[in-house]
Order: sequence, then structure tokens, then C-alpha cells
Amino acid sequence: MIEKWKIFALTSEQRAQAESLAKELGVSLSICELLVIRGITTFEEAKRFFRPKLADLHDPFLIKDMTEAVARLNRALSEKEKILIYGDYDVDGTTAVSLVYGFLRQYTKNIGYYIPDRYSEGYGISMQSIDFAKNEGYNLIIALDCGIKAVDKVAKANEYGIDFIICDHHTPDAVLPAAVAVLDSQREDCTYPYRFLSGCGVGFKLLQAFSISNEIPINKLFEYLDLAAVSIASDIVPITGENRILAAAGMQKLNTSPNLGLKNIIDVCSMSGKPLDISDVVFKLGPRINAAGRMRTGNEIVELLTTNNADIAREKCSDVDGYNTERRDIDTSTTEQARQFVLSEGNIEDRKSIVVFNPQWNKGIVGIVASRLAEEFHRPTIVLTHSTNGDLISGSARSVLGFDLYSAIDSCRDLLENFGGHLYAAGLSMKEENFAEFKRRFEKNVEETITEEQLNPQIEVDLNIDFAEITPKFWRILKQFNPFGPENMKPVFCTKNLIDYQNQSKLIGKDSTHLRLVLSDILGKNAKSGVAFCSGDMRNYDMQAILTHLKNGGKVDICYTLEDNTFNGQTNLQIMVKDVLVVNG
Repeated sequence: MIEKWKIFALTSEQRAQAESLAKELGVSLSICELLVIRGITTFEEAKRFFRPKLADLHDPFLIKDMTEAVARLNRALSEKEKILIYGDYDVDGTTAVSLVYGFLRQYTKNIGYYIPDRYSEGYGISMQSIDFAKNEGYNLIIALDCGIKAVDKVAKANEYGIDFIICDHHTPDAVLPAAVAVLDSQREDCTYPYRFLSGCGVGFKLLQAFSISNEIPINKLFEYLDLAAVSIASDIVPITGENRILAAAGMQKLNTSPNLGLKNIIDVCSMSGKPLDISDVVFKLGPRINAAGRMRTGNEIVELLTTNNADIAREKCSDVDGYNTERRDIDTSTTEQARQFVLSEGNIEDRKSIVVFNPQWNKGIVGIVASRLAEEFHRPTIVLTHSTNGDLISGSARSVLGFDLYSAIDSCRDLLENFGGHLYAAGLSMKEENFAEFKRRFEKNVEETITEEQLNPQIEVDLNIDFAEITPKFWRILKQFNPFGPENMKPVFCTKNLIDYQNQSKLIGKDSTHLRLVLSDILGKNAKSGVAFCSGDMRNYDMQAILTHLKNGGKVDICYTLEDNTFNGQTNLQIMVKDVLVVNG
């Protein structure tokens, strides 16, 4: 049986490391255990973790082909060649284009940008864009967040006398495009110290190297870090190492002096004057930026994120917010259609994957639908629809924690026309006649490689602690673990044998479906207040039954995260309950 709570078990070596760190840092053992769980085992590593500094960014010239990339960019600028900045239509791609285009236009007027149409061109470099570049007289294309597999497109560009610099972070094939430079730390022959940059992050590294080469004050580039932070948060890359440095600095800028376009998006989200964190970017800013590429064109986002005109910014932001509302309506209905289709096939418990196709679905939202199905059914999921021209079916894939989705799709590559992505997310296209065989082989591969643990919903718990350990100092230090994200998620704790404190727990919400919990240890001490929402892991829970159990003197175990709650100008610590286990006996 797979336990729902997966509590991290430190080895004897890790426990010794935590004890040593606690002495050196002068903080609690629990804090140091959290550090060790994140791979931070020395004083110097802890120092860099708690104080991420831009001065600690790696030398960009350590990236394979960076010298060639900068030399080609410098030549283009000195010879006044036309440069086209090209990027994908999602958040990572559009922020990357906004960053690189916004920075380089200070040094040349011979520069433009291009975002492919999701529907007529699809993901990555398109032949249509190559023809556009030729007809408009562009000599150099800088491709961001895409291009690593565009062998034939780059070859065609070379025939036209157009050079490519590729800045990507997706998994390459054995044969790389014949570009002047291919900047991708996923290359097997690249020894760069950090492998998990976003596409925007790779673009930033190109500009860092360019700035060094031309003795441009690096602080001019740092002005664009709010865009890098949005890309890192939205593309769900690990917030470790260099990403942590960029995200921390970028979030600081986003909270103090965001670019005009981002400021307007923040205003539309009703977040002005409130401290933003990574989750705000993921769930509020990111979806609005994505909506333009899903419902219309990603060009509108680049215009918004690069304009210096307040009127244009307000107008574009209003349009983008409207696209997001339209997107929400469509993805809600499509998700329910896909969900009912999955259930109608029956025996979901016996299947290890979900692959669904409907020619009527909107191509712009299949990635969202795949994410929702993967979350609900805990299966690697692929959602497909007709491509715009109707010749192919295409769509998006999403994985579950720990499962290598890219490899499973790669095992069926002979049935595909195109695919790309990474461990947890991918895009793919195929001829409709190959769908049934692809679905069969994909299921077979997943069945042979996925584990029961990956198929069962689990809550990963960092530590089992007592409420007494949650002191003001503990909370003050814990907040310095920010920014949170993959491989540095917000710590999840569990505390056992808790009782209702002074009869204060109660049902809340319009339909009394949520719980306001005020709990203490069995001695009635160290009380903490929090909320358990009837959603997520607890969406099917009987909250009244839990409350009745507590009111009858029963005990509960909970797992939870911690956060500040501000109400009527007062900020207090509260627990956010992820799950409740009723203790019998």
C-alpha cells in the first residue's frame, strides 16, 4: 500500500550534516534539516542559498558556442545588419523576446521580433518565418526558447544567407541545427555548470556575454530581470542555483519597479501594493501573458512588455485580460468534455496513461486541459486536436511527479511528425492515421516504466514537527527560503495528535464547506490557527465529520504549509492545511 503522506527520511549522514549546520549557523535543527533535504550541506552553500547574489552568476562564456554567438552578434551590429528576435508564443518565449529585443534595440534600429502563430505555424521555427526573414532582408535570427530541433528550417535559412543563433533549453537530438551558435546547456558536449536555465534565461546569458564583450555596465541588463523571473516561474524550471539568483533579483524588481507592461498586468490582477511571490506569477500574471498566444497572437504580449507608452500599455493589457477571460471559459468546458471522455472509456484504474483526441478542441488550451487531467487522474496525459490546416493532429503532454514523459514520447518517435519538450511537458504532432498505434505504444511504454508511487497521489512532507518549534525566529528564517519553486518547494510539515483549541474550530465559507481550524497539542498549548479548504487533496472530504470528531474531543494529524495572513492591517502566521487524518482511539 502506498501511504498518502510521503515523509522525507534523512539518512544518518544527512542527520549529521544537519546537526553540524545547526551549530555553524546558530539556527534550529529543523531549519537545517530542511536545508539538507534541498542538498545544502555546508556553511558556504547555506550562505549562497540565503543570500543569492548577482555577483555569483556563472561566466556566460562557459556555455558552449557563446564566443561564436557574441562574435556574430557584434558583427551584425557593427555592419548594421537586420536582426530578427524570434521566440515561442508561451510565457517563456514572449518574455525572452521582450528581454532580448528590449535590450538590443538600445544599440540598433535594425531590429525586429517575430512570434509564430500557434494555429497556422505551430511551435518552434516555421518555414513561414524563414520566408518572412528573407523577404524583409534580415541577416541574423536569434531564436529563443525554441530551435534546437529546427535542422531543416535552419538549413533553409542558410540557403537564403540568413544566420541563426539558437538559445534553447529543451532536449536536443543527436544532430544539431547548422547554426552559427547553439546555446543549450542540455547539449551533451556543453560543460556549463548549471543545466536548468529557462529559454529566457539562456537569452539573458547571451546578453550578459554581449555586455561583457562590449564593456556595457551590467546593471543596464539587470533592469530586465523582472522578465526573467516571470519566465522562470511560469516555465516551472528548478529554482536552484543560477535560476534562484535570477528569480530572487527579478522578483525584487517586480515588487519595486516592474516594467510598464508588467505593472499594468499587476494592476489588472488587483495585486498593486501587495508583495508578489512566485505563486502569484504562476497563477495570476503567467496565465494572462499566455492567453494572448493561446487566443490571439503572442506579438501582442511582446508589444505590451516592450512599450514605453502608458496609453498603449493600458490598452494592450485590457485586451490581454479579455483574452484570459475568454480562455478560462473555453478551457473549463473543454476540460469537462475531456474528463467525461476519459471516464467513458472506463477502467481508468487499469490504465497507466491518458491519450485523448477531439478535432473540435481549441489548440490553444490543450496544454491546460492536459495539466488538469494529469492532476486529477495522476496519469501522464496527452491531449490532441486537429492542427489548423487539418493535415495533422497535434497537442500537448503533461506528466506526473517523477515520470520522464519526454522519454516515453521519444520511444514512439517513428509515429510522429514533430515533438519537443522536457521531463514533465512536451508538444507533439502526428498523422491522424497514426493515433491509435501511438496511443497503444505510449500506454505500453508508460506501463513498463512508471511506478505505483508515481501513479498514486502523494503529499511529500519535509518534516514531522511539533507546533512548539514554530517560533517567530523559525518563521522569519523559513521565509528566507523564498523564492519557492521546483526543487525548493514551500516546505510541507506534519504535526500529529492535535486537538481543538478552546472550542474555536468551525465551518466557514458560503456553503460551510471549509474549515477554520484552531488546534493545539494535547496539553492545550502552542495553539495555531489555519484553514482547510475543501479542494485539492481535500476536495472530497466531509468537513462536518472532521469538525464533529474534534468537538467530541478527538485528535487529528495534519500536514500543512505556513504563510502570512494579513487582515485589517494585521499580519499573522497561519497554517494552510493540505490534508487531515482523523486519529481513532
